Amino acid sequence: MPDERPSRAEAAAHRIALSEGAQRHESVAAQRLIDDFLQTVRERGHAPEPLQAQLLSGASVRTDKEGWYLRKNRSLAIGTDGGYYVLTVPGGALARLRGVRLTPTPPPLQVGRGGRDGETGDLKEFLAMTLERLAQG
Repeated sequence: MPDERPSRAEAAAHRIALSEGAQRHESVAAQRLIDDFLQTVRERGHAPEPLQAQLLSGASVRTDKEGWYLRKNRSLAIGTDGGYYVLTVPGGALARLRGVRLTPTPPPLQVGRGGRDGETGDLKEFLAMTLERLAQG
């Protein structure tokens, strides 16, 4: 009777496919939260601000986006386009002169997964804290 179990490679490929599917599902759910956030900030009249990124060297640079910062340290933001932006970027002297173009990343439901305390939490909580900060002016 032949062995019907999948090979290690097949099993690994299956696990990867399941993980990618779960990440896509999580990003869809997170995007819904972001879309709700955008609707709320617009209804409340909270104007976006030009987003700045930080190079790996520590220098701040301008970006091509406007939006709202999620963290007090300004390392994450939601753009007016609904994009989720990580604001720590590579770049050198040219980036300091020209600025950088941001590319959105798939949003997670859990911000800062694996990070230090105070830097992690549910996206929903970060969005609510951002709304609260905006309301306080």
